[in-house]
Amino acid sequence: MRNFITDQHEQEAVESLKRLVAKPSYLTEKEEGAPFGTGPRAALDEMMKICAELGFETYTDPDGYYGYAQVGEGKSIFGILGHMDVVPAGDPKDWDSDPFKAVVKNGVIYGRGVQDDKGPSIAALYAVKALMDAGIKFKERIRFIFGTDEETLWRCIAQYNKKEEPITHGISPDSEFPVTYAEKGLQQSYLIGPGSKEVQLSMKNPFNAVPAQAAYSGPKLDKVKQALDELDFDYKDNGDEIIVLGKSVHAMLAPQGVNAVLRLAMALDKVFSFAPLDFIGKCFKEDATGKNLLGDVEDEASGHLTINLSNIEINEEQTRMQIDMRIPVTVDHDQLIAQLEKEVAKYDLKYENFDYLEPLYVPKDSELVQTLMSVYHAVTGDNTQPQISGGATFARTMTQCVAFGGMLPGVPDYMHQVNEQWELDKMFTAMKIYAEAIYQIVGQN
Repeated sequence: MRNFITDQHEQEAVESLKRLVAKPSYLTEKEEGAPFGTGPRAALDEMMKICAELGFETYTDPDGYYGYAQVGEGKSIFGILGHMDVVPAGDPKDWDSDPFKAVVKNGVIYGRGVQDDKGPSIAALYAVKALMDAGIKFKERIRFIFGTDEETLWRCIAQYNKKEEPITHGISPDSEFPVTYAEKGLQQSYLIGPGSKEVQLSMKNPFNAVPAQAAYSGPKLDKVKQALDELDFDYKDNGDEIIVLGKSVHAMLAPQGVNAVLRLAMALDKVFSFAPLDFIGKCFKEDATGKNLLGDVEDEASGHLTINLSNIEINEEQTRMQIDMRIPVTVDHDQLIAQLEKEVAKYDLKYENFDYLEPLYVPKDSELVQTLMSVYHAVTGDNTQPQISGGATFARTMTQCVAFGGMLPGVPDYMHQVNEQWELDKMFTAMKIYAEAIYQIVGQN
């Protein structure tokens, strides 16, 4: 097996990644030609510039939603889907270095986006560049598609699919190795109910994270403390305020977390008579698999349903909760939602859709998955098998497309976190895997 990646490719990839990190590309106000703000547009333009310098044909959507770069010929398209937007860095003082000025220390590159997803996108790009430099010809077009709205509502890729020709097959380097052949359906929704004059709450958290803390300083505080003690739930007692403690994990791993919002609501339900709190205290409880609410929902292909209730707001006018469900790939979505609507109505709650992403499922015995797996095993010597995920990548928006890398098993997950980082030797291994895989799928000598 040839190693197409040279020291020069590695060095140039790192320098290009630094250029991308220097563009703070988190969501801001819409501007002309920049639907998600000037940052994502600047990062997209910089990537297009890098691609052009490497010899790719490039195209940028005039409205600023996406761009693509391609090489090769033929009717078929092998797509490689990445994104140039990132989540905000939070307080820069919490970082050991400027989050938007990538630095390399002791063989590790630091900066917002080096794992998610500027780094893996660059790794895949330079893998193809290495094939080009080795004189490899391509029997299909290789098309890199770069979005600018992956961290929010995927409006970028919706515009691509509306305006451009579809890919034939492909990968998204926005997850983990080896291959993610199934991604559960992602349903994010609200539950809306009556307001209350007796109890007020405002616990705002992201859909996709199990909340680690939930504060309360309202009426009947002593009784709420007593209820928490009876339930044996941990909390911090600050006198006139309590903070219920949990364990934060990504929503797709909700059963592995401890949901502080649910724990507080269960305690409140022991103190106040209020139907929406009954929904949590007497029905949902802490069951992140949804069994108490919907029964045992699972399939052989992708495992069990997960459900995360992360947000509760109660005022005099209404109650508003938000839920994140990761739905097994073969489960009937509409039937499941109808059942959910019926169950929550028992507690004066109405279901309201926010966003839905259809599942991804490419069988393990498909040629695409088999080829990617054989390359991964050959390059790494690791026999890890293809996997399923409750996460969501652009792969699910395309035909015959799977998530493939760029994080190797065992690499610490710094995505969306302070001091986001990627070990360079792991990045270079990813480049080798991508080069060999793309060569085997679309290369011709």
